[in-house]
Amino acid sequence: MAKKPNFVIIMTDQQRADVSKREGFPLDTTPFLDSLAAQGTWFDRAYTTMPACLPARVSMLTGRYPSATHARTNHNGEDAFFETDLYEVLRRQGYRTGLCGKNHSHLDAARMDYYFPLGHHGGSDVNRTEDETAFDEYLANLRMRADFAPAPFGVEVQCPFRAVTAATNWIDSIPYDDPFLLWLSFPEPHNPYQVPEPYFSLFPPETLPSTNSDQSVLAAKGFKYQWLRHIGEAAFADYAEQLPRARSNYLGMLRLIDDQIKRFVGYLQSRRLRDNTIVIFLADHGDYVGEYGLVRKGAELPEVLIRIPTFFVGPEIVASDRPHPAHITIADVMPTICEAIGTKIPRGVQGRSLWPLLTGMEYPEAEFESAYSEHGFGGLHYTADDDYRGHGDGLKAAIGFDELNSWSQSGTMRAIRKGDWKLIFDMQEHGQLYNLAEDPVELNDLFDHPEYAAVQSKMVAKLLGWTLRAQDPLPHPRRRYRFKSDRRNYWSPYR
Repeated sequence: MAKKPNFVIIMTDQQRADVSKREGFPLDTTPFLDSLAAQGTWFDRAYTTMPACLPARVSMLTGRYPSATHARTNHNGEDAFFETDLYEVLRRQGYRTGLCGKNHSHLDAARMDYYFPLGHHGGSDVNRTEDETAFDEYLANLRMRADFAPAPFGVEVQCPFRAVTAATNWIDSIPYDDPFLLWLSFPEPHNPYQVPEPYFSLFPPETLPSTNSDQSVLAAKGFKYQWLRHIGEAAFADYAEQLPRARSNYLGMLRLIDDQIKRFVGYLQSRRLRDNTIVIFLADHGDYVGEYGLVRKGAELPEVLIRIPTFFVGPEIVASDRPHPAHITIADVMPTICEAIGTKIPRGVQGRSLWPLLTGMEYPEAEFESAYSEHGFGGLHYTADDDYRGHGDGLKAAIGFDELNSWSQSGTMRAIRKGDWKLIFDMQEHGQLYNLAEDPVELNDLFDHPEYAAVQSKMVAKLLGWTLRAQDPLPHPRRRYRFKSDRRNYWSPYR
């Protein structure tokens, strides 16, 4: 490429990977994204590094796991530890940098050329229209619940529409020959679960496919899952009644987002920018969306929370309507962009470059035969034996309840996905083993079953290897020692 490629990272907040037709979902929630994914390389075994907003976003921007960044909760942005992040790398390479939408990372406005923030209660821009201001007040008054009526004021006040408008206006201001990095970050389909017409009526609750599990499995899933249901019901007496409408609004919001991404990509085409722009689409993490009788996120590392939709499309990237077989994570985005522009991966980055996978080059397949994810801020797990009655952590008047709290995020857990198998392990040596092909929502725990001893042993070894690789390499040794790393951060040799 004669001119450096532009990069657009389109991120949704709390989008499950399995609710699109390309993943086999029976409803057509994201027709444009499905067609766009087939124009590039997409992954159905892509994972977040942690199913919480800030830790995952810091991982994407630094290429590091939460255990290394120290950003292990949504409230530790100032603790983010790294040497160089994606914005700094691209600014050094002459890129204009912008963020339109939700931030919730270690970044601030001073780190970029353009900043247009939006959140789950809308925006705070003094130039908001009267309808935008009224809509933002409506969002706040929902208290993060599901709305049983269509959202007011139409599509134009919704955050995805406003984010796309801001993004196109900013790109219009950039000289054509200047490369840019845009993080187009939608606060949705994260709760509050709301959407205007015509999207509100697209997927009526009574027409939705059933979930693979419901509230009846909570006893088997354990305390943290039960705790989420408890605080949800404590905050909202109609919690159970909200679930079908929450699912309906969630899917309707996916279609709204899909239409806004179509609008944005159409803009790139009209500006003759698309041929030199690499678009990366992904989510920070998933949502239960009714699975286990729950909404939002919080408990442990189930697939519905840690597997994320991910694809890359743009110049040099191979197109395929079939998913790539590799297992990848959100931490791989930053080093991939580094290789795409021909710059060295910074020290301390733990993610791996996907550039060979995206462009049809040789790569060590063993390197991508598994993926790893983390959970928890440490210490002991809170359990049903602890007296949590009346404890304010998790119940908050302004938002009803906060599913990310001391109780749901306590302890330390790690997960490994390899092929059809999934292992979860914690600091007290409690394990869970699932065959995802037969048990996609992880209800039949096979850990310590004698007939699966060989599989369990291999998965434990694989998880141990990942845990060692995820240890922070910073700071590098001083003076005489020389740190050895692969130029793409691969650990597996080429065959």
